Amino acid sequence: MTPFLGELIGTCLLVLLGNGVVANVVLSKSKGNNAGWLTIAAGWGVALFVSVYAVAAASGAHLNPAVSVGLAAAGKFAWADVPMYAIAQMLGAMLGALLVWVTYYKHYAATNDADAKLATFCTGPAIKSPFHNIVTEALGTFVLVFGVMSIVSADIGLGALDALPVALLLFAIGMSLGGPTGFAVNPARDLGPRLMHAILPIPGKRDSDWGYAYVPVVGGFIGGILAAVVFMAL
Repeated sequence: MTPFLGELIGTCLLVLLGNGVVANVVLSKSKGNNAGWLTIAAGWGVALFVSVYAVAAASGAHLNPAVSVGLAAAGKFAWADVPMYAIAQMLGAMLGALLVWVTYYKHYAATNDADAKLATFCTGPAIKSPFHNIVTEALGTFVLVFGVMSIVSADIGLGALDALPVALLLFAIGMSLGGPTGFAVNPARDLGPRLMHAILPIPGKRDSDWGYAYVPVVGGFIGGILAAVVFMAL
């Protein structure tokens, strides 16, 4: 498996399982309807575990442009490889969103809440405040990227469970910092599925909230770069 294919498949798995748990919780007539925030945060954590475990040997399992940029800023990844990784991550996120739509096709038709349908693709703020939303996303991504760098440097040596600390990290971010914006903490995870929401024929859908789309992207890259700067300084 090439690094490009690894990032594509890994990010696809991440979004399929992550957005899949959101769809299970918020869409009508689903078995997991109204299961709550704990289910969503735990689902995203496990999704990251599966994704990292599946493709780490092929690509290092960045699965996130903010991670790729952060590692490059810290001198741990070649800047020349960042565009290729980012393209693979975007395509993987779009494919994952497509598969969620296929899986829950009947439930989109059965759901009257257009905001809930959008939430199965991308994030949105609980209270819309662009500056504070960017700060929240930057902080969450900072914790993620700084945590990933620290975990990798520590070389814990868990064998097949090496992906577990990263999964627990995302779970913690979701539970602690996810309330204001839904913890995208990943530009590709938000932007790729948002594009699919705009493209796909979803009954009763609303607009894709493009006025907010820049927030997870800008916040994510700020957080990733700051994490690299602080990690290297320490």
